Amino acid sequence: MSSPHPIPGLEHVTPLEEPRTTRGGPTRDELLEGLNEPQRAAVVHAGAPLLVVAGAGSGKTRVLTRRIAWLITERKAHPGSILAITFTNKAAAEMKERVEELVGKRARIMWVSTFHSACVRILRKEITALDFDGTSFKSNFSIYDAADSKRLMTLVLKDLDLDPKKYQPGAVLHWVSNHKNELRDPEEAAKDARNSFEEAYAAAYTNYQRRLREANALDFDDLIMLTVHLFQTLPDVRENYRRRFRHVLVDEYQDTNHAQYALIHQLCGQDLEEGRPVEDTPSELMVVGDADQSIYAFRGANIRNIMDFEQDFPDATSILLEQNYRSTQTILTAANSVIRNNASRKDKRLWSDAGDGERIVGYVADDEHDEARFVSEEIDKLVDTGDVKAADVAVFYRTNAQSRVFEEIFIRTGQPYKVVGGVRFYERREVRDALAYLRMLVNTADEISLRRVLNTPKRGIGDRAEACVQALAERERMSFWEALVLADQAPGLATRSLKNIQGFVAMIQELQSMVAADERADVILESVLERSGYLAELEASDDPQDETRVENLAELVAVAREFSDDPQPGPSADPTEVEAGTVAVTLGDFLERVALVADSDQIPDAPDGEDAGVVTLMTLHTAKGLEFPVVFLTGLEDGVFPHQRSLGDQPELEEERRLAYVGVTRARERLYVSRAMVRSAWGAPSHNPASRFIDEFPVDLVDWRRTAQAMTRWGRPDLAASSPARLGAPTDAGRRNFSAAAARADVMAKSKPAREIPSLEPGDRVLHDSFGMGTVVALEGAGDKSVASIDFGSEGVKRLLLRYAPVEKL
Repeated sequence: MSSPHPIPGLEHVTPLEEPRTTRGGPTRDELLEGLNEPQRAAVVHAGAPLLVVAGAGSGKTRVLTRRIAWLITERKAHPGSILAITFTNKAAAEMKERVEELVGKRARIMWVSTFHSACVRILRKEITALDFDGTSFKSNFSIYDAADSKRLMTLVLKDLDLDPKKYQPGAVLHWVSNHKNELRDPEEAAKDARNSFEEAYAAAYTNYQRRLREANALDFDDLIMLTVHLFQTLPDVRENYRRRFRHVLVDEYQDTNHAQYALIHQLCGQDLEEGRPVEDTPSELMVVGDADQSIYAFRGANIRNIMDFEQDFPDATSILLEQNYRSTQTILTAANSVIRNNASRKDKRLWSDAGDGERIVGYVADDEHDEARFVSEEIDKLVDTGDVKAADVAVFYRTNAQSRVFEEIFIRTGQPYKVVGGVRFYERREVRDALAYLRMLVNTADEISLRRVLNTPKRGIGDRAEACVQALAERERMSFWEALVLADQAPGLATRSLKNIQGFVAMIQELQSMVAADERADVILESVLERSGYLAELEASDDPQDETRVENLAELVAVAREFSDDPQPGPSADPTEVEAGTVAVTLGDFLERVALVADSDQIPDAPDGEDAGVVTLMTLHTAKGLEFPVVFLTGLEDGVFPHQRSLGDQPELEEERRLAYVGVTRARERLYVSRAMVRSAWGAPSHNPASRFIDEFPVDLVDWRRTAQAMTRWGRPDLAASSPARLGAPTDAGRRNFSAAAARADVMAKSKPAREIPSLEPGDRVLHDSFGMGTVVALEGAGDKSVASIDFGSEGVKRLLLRYAPVEKL
């Protein structure tokens, strides 16, 4: 089923008599080896914008990596002139690793990253040039995640005296995010407000952005919106990046929103207003995607971006990848049969030369418990026969709530499992507390992080004391941190509270000395946990949950240590410095890495062992980009999947069908589909008809183990009759004990060699690398614990831990 006609561009690709190798790179033949005809055409294409329509499992990652290697070795493109954008950090790391295997270490100076990481790198260098009513961001801005943004919006709504029941922070943030994804600033949002409700939202948007600027912080949507704004308002900066990036490659183009679309057009020399290139030789653009896998409209993704690509770029070339290297033909035929029911799509039919494989297995359950029991028993049979391992199996469902019944049955039967998409590691309270400490050490203007840790753990700084400091900040027009430093001037502040605040400020200033000295991220983190008393409070607790929190903090330290042991410069690092090996990896780089971790990066790896691993439970949206030998597609009922809200809306129904297509094409060898005749909703039985997607499967492809006619009862099955329990619920493995003593030992082992501590006396004059000339005011402590209070004039009095402070006695 290969293409019957030669594809333009391939006529120039002929085997060479003598394979030619470029220094450190593969030959032309090696780069094209193993590729089918359309894939080769995509790799060697030059000139006009290129759209690669890559069906599920059609080898698009191979095409992307081979094309980058082709650009470097055959077309002599400088690696630093290549920008490749993916949607997850994991995908970016894998792509960079595969290119490096092909062309060597020079691949390290390419920009292979997510949209957000690329924008962070640009903004770290350029954001100070953006003017906001006479103010600008500093380059050390913080990046707020969803929880930080929600906390800030809660404060904004409180300041505006809006009813929290009527104006919920999450809903307002969603509205704000939609406007940012459409590149609409607060002024535009306010101008277009159609009613008092939207006027209140627009006011919240305005105040939210003001508070972000005051905190020197950006949220995720700002990263892209401000980069586009930067390019639109500063043509010289935009032209600099256009000249730099001569080759731009974008993966998963069907998932881009308007802001991401505008960013690509700005970079590739396309003037959105004029609709024509603004320079004679625009950058080469290659986008890869599949409209049939566009499933993120709820996040702002616009399927028109890929559907209208050839209208946006009239001289564009399109290449279609239809050969699938993942699934059996039976699975692909089912997927093709479902997706062809969507109107306004370009025809594409996946095919495979791997053979028909097993028929799809169908099961109609009495209720959701019977469905989960069938899945559990079928997994047992597959594992017992040795055909598959537990780690080869995934159970998909439409909504997170559906996982509960599977978890209940799996625990009863002793089936090890992992739910992907629950409370993620970086969202846990103790992890967020620790990161808040680190973030405010790097950026003291980050008021959200500062207020989070001010009295965490409890240190006698209550709401009234905080309000007194806030009043001082507002009166003197200073930041909250600056007001804390000058807390003795705060009106109405109790003596005891003042003493506690001064102790907190002294601790933070000491820790900042470590940051200023570029100490390792793990050393700073362990020092924070110990000096703050946070770890000691958890270790002294009898609450079993606090023991788990200690383990989670141990894991965070392990993450920081891994980062420090194998330092990888952050997104904002200069590639030329990376190549030369002169870039310093800082705590800020670690925080950037943590902030940009994507959801799909949380997929667990199977542990070692002959029958290693656990069954993976996840929503269909989370499953995008993954594949498993065995897939159970559950809950196939109208009202469940497709979702109830899509049944009367054609565009939403088509998105649900694309979601079904994604789910089916995740399966490599075996696919199971199931539904329940009765499913409880809000505590009452709900009788849903079979999903219309089931009816769209070819009848002869599905082996129905049980049909609706076989239903025997309306009640729930007897769970006691299920497979006998084996070992009970699984427990997390690989955790290690973590104590204050261990923290201190680790700090000593990993710390930088101590500076020579100068012998100082009050009145001595000193020189600091950053603060300049100063006078020693007071000294305390001894040896490695020596702390000096030094008056730097306009910079104020700083408490510096002399072990780290770059201070020279004059």
